[in-house]
Amino acid sequence: MTSTAPETQRGQDAGDPLGEQPTSWQRRLRRFGHVPRPETSLRDRLDPPWTRPGRQVWSVLAIPPHVADRLVRWSAWGGPLLVTLVAGLLRFWRLDQPNAVIFDETYYAKDAWALVNQGYEGSWPKDVDKLILKDPSSVPIPTDPGYVVHPPVGKWIIGFGEQLFGFTPFGWRFMVAVLGTISVLLLCRIGRRLFRSTFLGCLAGLLLAVDGLHFVMSRTALLDLIVMFFVLAAFGCLVVDRDRSRRRLADALPVDEEGVLRPDARIAETLRLGWRPWRLGAGVMLGLAFATKWNGLYVLAAFGLMTVLWDVGARRTAGAARPYMAVLRRDLVPAFFSTVPVAIVTYIVSWTGWIVTDKGYYRNWAATEGKGSSWSWLPDWLRSLWHYETQVYDFHVGLTSGHTYESNPWSWVVLGRPVSYFYEEQAGCKESSTGKCATEVLAIGTPLLWWLACFALAYVVWRWFFRRDWRAGAIACGVAAGWVPWFFYQERTIFLFYAVVFVPFLCLAVTMLLGAIVGPAAGTGARADLGLTSKDPTGERRRTLGAIAAGVLVLLIIWNFIYFWPLYTGTSIPEDLWRDRMWLDTWV
Repeated sequence: MTSTAPETQRGQDAGDPLGEQPTSWQRRLRRFGHVPRPETSLRDRLDPPWTRPGRQVWSVLAIPPHVADRLVRWSAWGGPLLVTLVAGLLRFWRLDQPNAVIFDETYYAKDAWALVNQGYEGSWPKDVDKLILKDPSSVPIPTDPGYVVHPPVGKWIIGFGEQLFGFTPFGWRFMVAVLGTISVLLLCRIGRRLFRSTFLGCLAGLLLAVDGLHFVMSRTALLDLIVMFFVLAAFGCLVVDRDRSRRRLADALPVDEEGVLRPDARIAETLRLGWRPWRLGAGVMLGLAFATKWNGLYVLAAFGLMTVLWDVGARRTAGAARPYMAVLRRDLVPAFFSTVPVAIVTYIVSWTGWIVTDKGYYRNWAATEGKGSSWSWLPDWLRSLWHYETQVYDFHVGLTSGHTYESNPWSWVVLGRPVSYFYEEQAGCKESSTGKCATEVLAIGTPLLWWLACFALAYVVWRWFFRRDWRAGAIACGVAAGWVPWFFYQERTIFLFYAVVFVPFLCLAVTMLLGAIVGPAAGTGARADLGLTSKDPTGERRRTLGAIAAGVLVLLIIWNFIYFWPLYTGTSIPEDLWRDRMWLDTWV
C-alpha cells in the first residue's frame, strides 16, 4: 500500500521555484491544513517516480528479491487485467436477462438496428417490442425517418453488437457491457498513473467494478455509459499527455556540475513541446462523447481548460517567470486545435450515415423549407443538419414533462431517487409472508460507496485547495464536468443515471481518501507531512490501523454490492427481502 501523497507529488504544481519560501497566503492557510511543498528535486517534481512496494511483504512471504521485482513489473498490467476479468464476468453473467425491452432500450435498441441497416433511424410503430422479443426476424425495419434527439455514435456502437448477436436483448446490450468492462481496465491504469501506485490504481478499478450504477448501466442498452467510456478515455489521454510533456520539459532543462536539474526561465518560457498525439486522441474521444450525447460538450470545455492549466503548472515549475504568457504564446493554440476542432470534425463525421442517405429526418430540409436562405451557399446537408440540431436543442431545453423517477441533481450523490428500469411481481411465492416475489432492475449506485464518496469529494476539494494537489483538482474537474451542467437545467426532466458519467471520478476520489487513511510508507518523504520519521514506531502503528480501517471500508462496499445484487440483475426474491433493500422511502 502507498500513500496518495508521496514526496515527489506534493505540491508539484504549486508553482514556486525550488527552495522558495511559502507566500503569506500559504502561511495563513496552514491553520486549515496547508502544508508547504517539501524539498524535492526539480526532476521529481516534473517527472515523479513510481512508488514500489516495501520489501517487508516479500520477506514475510519468503519471496526472493529478483522474483519480487518480476512480480512488481507483472502487476503493472496483471493487476488491472485481473480486476477487469472479475468485472467482465460480473457484467456478462446472464446479460440477456431480463428478457425484455427495459426502460429506454425501447428507443436505442430499435434506433441502433435501423441505423446499422439503413444509415438512419426509422419511425417504429407502437407496441412493437413484444414482437421483437418473440421473433425479431418478422419485424421489418421502417423506412419512414424517425425523429431522434441524440447523435448517432452510441447507437452505432449498440448496433454493432446487434449485428454480431442479433436483434435480441443480448445483442443490443453486448457492446455496452464490453465498454463497461474496458472502462474498469482504463480506470485501473489511469489511477495507477495518477497516484503512481499499482495498488491504488487497482483499488480504483475494483470500486468501479462493484458500483451498482455502473454495473446496471453496463448491462443496459442506454447511451450514458458510452458517454462515460469516452470521457474516461479522454481523461486518460490527457493524463498521459501531461506526463510526457513534463518529461520533455525536464529533459530540456540544464544540469549543473553536480548533476542536479535546475530551473531555467528562458527554456521554460520558450520551449515548444512538439507533437502531442495523446492530446489529439483526447480530442477524438471527447468528440465521440459529444457525438453520443450532448452533455459531452461540457466535458470538452472543462478538460480543455484543465489541460491548459496543467501546461501553466509545468512551465512555472520549470522556472518560467510568466507561465501564463508562455502558455498563451506556445501552448494555447495547439491545445485548442488538438481538442475543439478535432471534436467538432469527429461529431460531424459521426453523422455520415444520415448525410449519405436522402431519407433521414430533416435530411432534405435545406432543399425544401430552407430554400432561399441567406446561408444557401453552404452545402444542403450542412444546413439541414444545423436545422436538425437547433430543433433538437429546443426539445431538450423544453423537456419539462413529469416522470415518476425524475430527480434533482442535488440528490444524485446521496442516491435520493434511483430509477427502476424493470419491475415484475410474481404471485404464489411461498418464501414471502406476502405471498409475492419481486423482480427488479434498479439503477442505483452501491449506497456505501456513494455515501463514502460524499466525504471523499469534500476531502478532494480540501486537498486541492489547501495542499495544491493537482490530482485532487483533476478528480474534482471530472466530477464537476459531469455533474455541474445539470444544475443549469433543473426544470428539465433528468434522472440519476446521468451521473454514471462521473462515477469513475467518484471512485478515484474514494481511492484518494482511502490512501490517506492508510497513510504513507515508512521512510518516505510524505511521512514528514505527518510529523513522523522512518524510525518512529507510532508511524507504523498508525499505518497498520489505517490499513485495517481502509480494508474494512472496502469490504463493506463489496458486501453492499453483493447485498443489492438481486436488484442489479433482476433476480427474483421474496417481497420481504425486496422491501428490506428499500433503505429510503424514495427508492420505492
